[in-house]
Amino acid sequence: MPPDNPQDLDLAQRETRRTVQLDDYAAFLPQQQIDRIHEKAEGLQHLHVAHVNSTFYGGGVAELLDDLTLLMNNVGIRTGWRVIQGAPDFFSITKKMHNALQGGDINLTDLKKQHYEDIVYKNAVRTHLDHHNLVVVHDPQPLPLIQHFHRGGPWIWQCHVDLSRPNAELWHYLQSFIEQYDAVIESLDAYRQDLQTPQRTIPPAIDPFSIKNKELSEEEIDERLAHYDIPRDRPLVVQVSRFDRWKDPEGVIAAFKKARRDIDATLVLLGNVATDDPEGTEVYESLLDEQEERIRILSVEDTALVNALQRRAAVVLQKSLREGFGLTVTEAMWKGSAVVGGNVGGIRHQIANGENGFLVDSVEEAAERIVQLVRTPELRARLGKTARETVRHRFLMPHMLERYLDLFAGFETQYRLRD
Repeated sequence: MPPDNPQDLDLAQRETRRTVQLDDYAAFLPQQQIDRIHEKAEGLQHLHVAHVNSTFYGGGVAELLDDLTLLMNNVGIRTGWRVIQGAPDFFSITKKMHNALQGGDINLTDLKKQHYEDIVYKNAVRTHLDHHNLVVVHDPQPLPLIQHFHRGGPWIWQCHVDLSRPNAELWHYLQSFIEQYDAVIESLDAYRQDLQTPQRTIPPAIDPFSIKNKELSEEEIDERLAHYDIPRDRPLVVQVSRFDRWKDPEGVIAAFKKARRDIDATLVLLGNVATDDPEGTEVYESLLDEQEERIRILSVEDTALVNALQRRAAVVLQKSLREGFGLTVTEAMWKGSAVVGGNVGGIRHQIANGENGFLVDSVEEAAERIVQLVRTPELRARLGKTARETVRHRFLMPHMLERYLDLFAGFETQYRLRD
């Protein structure tokens, strides 16, 4: 019998739905590790956490938060996700900041700084974080939020970009906000800066149960590729990433054209345009003249297609010039793909050259590895098997969750975090 009260019916329907549970990861991780994480979480279930970033979709941070916030709730920690809003001119400024944090130039005028701070203040007015006893702010877009709240607990800033060579002028400006936080999280030890604020390293991770990463049958892969008229008669060379100059899509095309002198293959560049990245459309449109029968350039929001391409590819490229971490590398490695990545940032933290993939420093090296892997199926299989084990041991979501729990627990003696 269905419940008489419509509200009871809604509750019953919600209870039949299910998100990924920590216990599901026992299929990949030791039960001892799962039990340890549960035990750590039990002591933190009084927390009310908010994560804040600048987009619900497009790019690795949004995907990461989608999975992480659900898993935090699953282990009993009330966790919300807030997204700041802004017009294109705001995101144009923050995109320039994003580029400059990775070493690019920026014309940081007083007008740009004022506009940046004004939009963040407007978001603070309508983003109610006073009732949370722990707040995690992601990347530079919402960074100044901390100025506008009476904090009842720690605020943490997490930076997901490559901070190995930040623009000095921009860093000096942002540091005035960063130093107000109680902790800073970077993806790699190499990104740590000279700060008074304590710093922690927490590498990102993936959800193997998501549509993007779950197992697919050969029939399901064929269906997705056929839906987009992607040729399946030759080996596929694939790069999946946002349309961003730092991902070097031009270099990918150049490397493929060199490789094609020795092999017959098809290149697919699949990307999307994040809502907080106004340069994405420009980069995508600049590549379209390179399209031909054996070079496909797609801007599509279809995570099942990403999965299918990474599983079917003979070679997965991520030829980045800068890379905070590179979850597209992690995703491809999890699928047992042979990955060729730029020798930068988080990619070289994941790929051990020649053991579970290849690192390259140039178009020429990328072309050589494409040829080698297309010609050598047994090498692809060996690299892919080792790559999957690398991700299983280091980069699944419970690894990241446990590091967060350890960080949260460290604030218990500094703050009274109980409601």
